[in-house]
Amino acid sequence: MRLILRFFGFLFTLGTIVFLVGGAAAAVLVWHFSKDLPDYTQLQEYEPPVMTRVHAVDGSLLAEYARERRLYLPIQAIPKRVINAFLAAEDKNFYEHGGLDFTGIARAGVLLVQNFGSNRRPQGASTITQQVAKNFLLTNEVSFERKIKEALLALKIERTYSKDRILELYLNEIYLGFSAYGVAAASLLYFDKSVGDLSIAEAAYLAALPKAPSQLHPFRQRERALERRNYVIERLSENGWITAAEAEAARKEPLNVTPRPTGAHIFAGEYFAEEVRREILEKFGEKRLYEGGLSIRTTLDPKMQVMARKAFTDGLVRFDETQGWRGPVTKIDVSGDWGVRLADVRALADVAPWRLAVVLETSDQTVRVGLQPTREPGGAVSRERAVGIVPLDAMKWARATSGPSRGKPVAKASQVLDPGDVVYVEPLAGKDGQFRLRQIPEISGAMVVMDPVTGRVIALVGGFSFDQSQFDRATQAMRQPGSSIKPLVYAAALDNGYTPSTIVVDAPIEIDQGPGIGVWRPENYSTGKYYGPQTLRFGIEHSRNVMTVRLAQDIGMPLVAEYAKRFGIYDNMPPYLSYALGAGETTVMRMTTAYSMIANGGRRITPTLIDRIQDRTGKTIYKHDQRECRGCEAEGWQNQAEPGLIDRREQVLDPMTAYQITSIMEGVVLRGTGSTVAAVGKPVAGKTGTTNDEKDVWFVGFTPELAVGVYLGYDKPRHIGRGASGGHMAAPIVRDFLKVALADKPAVPFRVPPGIKLIRIDAQTGTRAGPGTAKAILEAYKPGTAPAESTAYAGTLGPDGQPLGVTPEVDRAVRTGTGGLY
Repeated sequence: MRLILRFFGFLFTLGTIVFLVGGAAAAVLVWHFSKDLPDYTQLQEYEPPVMTRVHAVDGSLLAEYARERRLYLPIQAIPKRVINAFLAAEDKNFYEHGGLDFTGIARAGVLLVQNFGSNRRPQGASTITQQVAKNFLLTNEVSFERKIKEALLALKIERTYSKDRILELYLNEIYLGFSAYGVAAASLLYFDKSVGDLSIAEAAYLAALPKAPSQLHPFRQRERALERRNYVIERLSENGWITAAEAEAARKEPLNVTPRPTGAHIFAGEYFAEEVRREILEKFGEKRLYEGGLSIRTTLDPKMQVMARKAFTDGLVRFDETQGWRGPVTKIDVSGDWGVRLADVRALADVAPWRLAVVLETSDQTVRVGLQPTREPGGAVSRERAVGIVPLDAMKWARATSGPSRGKPVAKASQVLDPGDVVYVEPLAGKDGQFRLRQIPEISGAMVVMDPVTGRVIALVGGFSFDQSQFDRATQAMRQPGSSIKPLVYAAALDNGYTPSTIVVDAPIEIDQGPGIGVWRPENYSTGKYYGPQTLRFGIEHSRNVMTVRLAQDIGMPLVAEYAKRFGIYDNMPPYLSYALGAGETTVMRMTTAYSMIANGGRRITPTLIDRIQDRTGKTIYKHDQRECRGCEAEGWQNQAEPGLIDRREQVLDPMTAYQITSIMEGVVLRGTGSTVAAVGKPVAGKTGTTNDEKDVWFVGFTPELAVGVYLGYDKPRHIGRGASGGHMAAPIVRDFLKVALADKPAVPFRVPPGIKLIRIDAQTGTRAGPGTAKAILEAYKPGTAPAESTAYAGTLGPDGQPLGVTPEVDRAVRTGTGGLY
């Protein structure tokens, strides 16, 4: 008996020693690993990288920028079904354990022993808390050391933070494939839905992804993805979080993943979005742009943008087709399955409704084409093969540009295309299955639409196709503005003693440029044609170069250079007379901004694509409108004065001068080089521009609501074509745009500023008009500058008792000088 007691005493002593040694060893081990643990308290202030989102003026999403596509959601904003799906897949006992799941650890240990020596990866037993520790504070290294640190951190995190905070960190940090981090971004990128709209099956699929998102790809590993999704659904049912009927319905639901586009989300908004990206990068830096979670409200009007792009590209195509057919994009073999070969030909992604097609058969009257098949989300070519017909009438523009048939009319379809030719086609309106032959224009250019009062850029087109060229010609292309700069020269004259009726001679002039340089003989666009003494108005309306040079010579080029700088056209313009004719280089954005300052009465504006920027907390960190709102801080109405906006913007041009030059440019549209724009049927002022050798053509103009600038030219400047001009090429684009943009808006006249006198004038002589004057107009004069009285003047009454040649509204403005609207 004593022997037995001694034996048990020995065992007890040995066990105690082993326990103490083991405890001491464990304590040492914990101490050893604890001293190198990361600071877990940083989780309290953790701000994960969040993507920046860019919105149009109507709130629609324009673009997103991120390295890690993440939208941070507080736990209260994540639906219970999504939370339960992740708990079922990753850690069903999350709300019961203290950071470690010992049952799971034991199960993983048994599997480790069973798989010893098989080189199989050990099964994890990590809780969500452990995954937070690993993802935020440790690495993905597979080792016992990392697991020990992970467990120690999990225990500390559980003692420091609430369960909801830990789960919130996990659901926003976890990588779920498709470059998506967190459930909010994944919901958008996989299903194009907000988290609150996810079905049980969709939530289960997202919850299946953390283990191995690349191995559960919805297209390449579809069966495996479905299997794992259904496993999560079963776990939800077993845990009682969904009913058996809900589980059965969810399992039957197909895996319909609809990947969200990652580029510009608004059609035709690519140039605008890229310009915004560059500006944010410059203002706030790369880290803030791609990780700062900024919310950017831009000035883009999606409807106006689509209108502007269509008018602009139609103008490019219209001109390009007059130059003839340059040939197919490429050639492919059309024997067998032509669709697979055609699918491999790169098509521009932003030229819809154009489509790439291959010629299958040709005849005298038609061409049969096969349309480029689409690709499945997984990348496979669709099995559908659509075909169509291009009739002869839809390709008669395609005259040869070289060879014996150069310039000859197209009599047969087979003259233009051969089987195997890959070309662009566009559906013919109202004719199913019929298409028009198209080609990507060689000529390019840009278009800017701006609010002239605020400088907000409403639409921007930087070229024919962003997919073809990301070079933004609206802001980056430096081009000669030609005659479109003349209004600034004339505005300088009107600000310094001239009137719209001042006479300037339109006759040949020679200017000595200095020793060894020679004599400069500027000529009008219509070479050899001169009109003698003419008014300033005539000089702009008919774009007379010689008159402009004489005027610039008289007022002095340093003054013209000052006005060009004041209006932002040039930063430092050399005082050369040729610059008065637009010889310098500027951008269409700068030109449109300058014209906007004329339109708004001479106030300085700064063009902007951004209205407001908010940080990730919703705090406004930038806004374009810097006007002071006096009285806006009041908390309630106490019979105080109404709030008012205080506009302290610089006055760069006298308001009366601004109206005078506006009135003259309205004459450009009604009677001059921009007369094609008169078809808009509403008040429009503007000016055409054509450079030497017809390398660039312009039209810049405005209404009281919109300013529009357009230029066309080859990227590598060269002769556009004989007779090319701003009036024939650029002005029609502005006309087409304004027709649709202003279609449902009333005709708003330009506001006449106080002090201006409207006098009935003979348009040819600039003198006061008499009762029988055939070409009488109303001219705007500053006080004391009107022509001398003659036999008739504004206010002369006819037999009916009404003023001659004017409406009662105009007569009231003339007699009172109050600056009413007409």
